[in-house]
Amino acid sequence: MEHRNDTPALIDRFNRRVDYLRVSVTDRCDMRCTYCMPKQFTDYEDPADWLSFIELTQVIRVFSTLGVRRVRLTGGEPLLRRNLPDLVGRIAALPGVDDISLSTNGSRLGRQADALVKAGLNRVNISLDSLDQGCIEKITGRDTLDSVLHGISAAKAAGLTPIKINMVVMAGINDHEIERMVEFALDGGYILRLIELMPMGDTARGQVGLDLSVVRERLVARYDLLPSATELGGGPARYWETRDGSGAVGFITPMSQHFCATCNRVRLTVEGTLLLCLGQEHSLELRPLLRAGITDAELAEQIRTAIDRKPERHEFREAPERLVRVMSRTGG
Repeated sequence: MEHRNDTPALIDRFNRRVDYLRVSVTDRCDMRCTYCMPKQFTDYEDPADWLSFIELTQVIRVFSTLGVRRVRLTGGEPLLRRNLPDLVGRIAALPGVDDISLSTNGSRLGRQADALVKAGLNRVNISLDSLDQGCIEKITGRDTLDSVLHGISAAKAAGLTPIKINMVVMAGINDHEIERMVEFALDGGYILRLIELMPMGDTARGQVGLDLSVVRERLVARYDLLPSATELGGGPARYWETRDGSGAVGFITPMSQHFCATCNRVRLTVEGTLLLCLGQEHSLELRPLLRAGITDAELAEQIRTAIDRKPERHEFREAPERLVRVMSRTGG
């Protein structure tokens, strides 16, 4: 299809509208989740190569003029980036950005939730793969359960809503806890999102994921769940809710039922690489352009050209060995 340069929207060649930008603010993390980062990983980006808050704000500003309304801050662990509420405030001041969210492991959220909300943060997703301390230590390499639970409580007290709990389901590791996690979320007023493991890099390929279609059937029957007609964040999850509407469970299924046909997002890594697909190498290097003084109009044209190269779909199943990118460096 043909694109008009004056159209205030990003439409790719497969007629998908891109209105969601995920922005990594650091590749560091204080955990070592087995499906995300190799235990001895040290190949971090030099902080001098991280995009500054000024550079990030320019990129997000230009995306907002192109119709992007949702911005999610990710990492690594984004709360390791100093003065993150300052960046949230800069984004909140941009016209056109309607939704600012954060993906975090929750370990530092207890100390920062109030400041983030005051700066303009709307929502938060918190990674929690188990409620068993031993299992958490096995997955993350750290004794973090209490700090994460405290972070969840702090987010709730600060008024962040909805709070989504992300659980990556792994066979023989934490799959026996699914119902316990559902009940924890329903009791606390959180939304649980069950996520199929993606084989990104050698670390993740060494784990055994689970087909969540079978799990969904089980949970739908046990908790009398109905397909949700409510829009809950614009991401890839498909939601089912309790009959009284008081709770919901989401399923993110990149392996058993991929959502590429409706993909509405791109990712920006901490060093300024715009990734057009989580499971492909198509990208645009923005840092050299930004540090050469590119104007907003020029940057918008570069972004439009890149979106025209957004691939139709990932190939995690067909060619899992092709992508060697570490998840923590990808931006969540």
